[in-house]
Amino acid sequence: MSCSWFFIVILFGLLLVPPAGAQEKVADWQTDVRKYAEARDWESALRLVDEKILLAPEDMDIREWRARVLAWSGRLAEAEQEYMRIVSVSRNDVDTWMALSAVYVGEGKAADAHSSIDTAEQLDPRRADVHAARGRILRTAGQRNEARLEFQKALQLDPSSDESRNGLRSLRSEPKHELRFGQDNDVFNFIGANHDESIGWSSQWNSQWATNATAYFYQRGDIGAGKFVGSVTRHQARWGAATVGGAVGHANGVIPSYESFFELDHGWKLSETGFIRAVEFAYGQHWYWYQASRILTLSGTAITYLPREWMFTVGATGARSAFSGSGVEWRPSGVTRLGFPLRSWGEKRLSGNIFFAVGTENFAQVDQIGRFASQTYGGGLRLQMTARQDIGGSVAYQKRTQNRTETSMGLSYAIHF
Repeated sequence: MSCSWFFIVILFGLLLVPPAGAQEKVADWQTDVRKYAEARDWESALRLVDEKILLAPEDMDIREWRARVLAWSGRLAEAEQEYMRIVSVSRNDVDTWMALSAVYVGEGKAADAHSSIDTAEQLDPRRADVHAARGRILRTAGQRNEARLEFQKALQLDPSSDESRNGLRSLRSEPKHELRFGQDNDVFNFIGANHDESIGWSSQWNSQWATNATAYFYQRGDIGAGKFVGSVTRHQARWGAATVGGAVGHANGVIPSYESFFELDHGWKLSETGFIRAVEFAYGQHWYWYQASRILTLSGTAITYLPREWMFTVGATGARSAFSGSGVEWRPSGVTRLGFPLRSWGEKRLSGNIFFAVGTENFAQVDQIGRFASQTYGGGLRLQMTARQDIGGSVAYQKRTQNRTETSMGLSYAIHF
């Protein structure tokens, strides 16, 4: 080869390889799109992608980024149109057909989702993620046995696939029952400590009916007492949930002899992507019959569901007390609580909460009936060890009038089956 041809070949090769700066710019804009998406700044993400499309309108890779952003932001109809444009030009991209099937699932178009994932499997039947995607489609359609077979097939093709393994776990029958054990200790600076134990059984029999039965045991110094609480809850999609229940106790002068209560609960889903995802409101009334007093409480609680499983709760209670030999009086109390996730790994999930309360919230025991003002600070942790077990703990410190204090510590463990 002559020297001149050698330089021509070298020059042609350099023209085919984009400069390092260009490669970095490609990587940079895609990184920026991901950052915008993580911040849920969909407008900026789409603007950046559209700028790239203007420079290369026939580049299907860029258009696929646009379809992804549209799907992530919940604009599924537009995402579907973008993916259809891509597959009309390039019909052999397995990932595009999988993404299109996911969009169809989100739109509730089951037949189209099956057709798209069938095309993806025909293109590459040995891809584990294709079978996992089909498993998700079948699971959404309620075809649990067929979905299980697809997840198993995906694991055979790729034994290291966490996606397929989690898919199989998701098909386990949901626990209907919970057995929970609890223990609480209250330490005061003006009297001996109190100790409480509980054991409760909750059952979600179906989508409409649930029951709860809990036994409590109290030690107030040398005095022991106990009570049994039972309730029934009816769920209805249109109006929410209604709970009625009552309690009977071996009062021994320190707890109510009888109780009855009801609660109404309703929630509203607002957004999939906004700051406030949903709100829930509950109203309840509770009657307590002591040996020497009668108490009625009216309570309202509002729960705001925020992104990434954060929750903010505000509650208020009015307690109407009627003591023998004295008049009737109302006492208010309130509480705010912030719940948040801390960490998750595999099936394990750790979450926490902090709260602040004011008023006479501990009125329901005879040594604490509505005769003081208080401020309470506290928090708790909950570890979901597996889908079948969780453990939780809490601690609180209460300052009362007359320089009295209370420190509370609680622990609970539950089995779900």
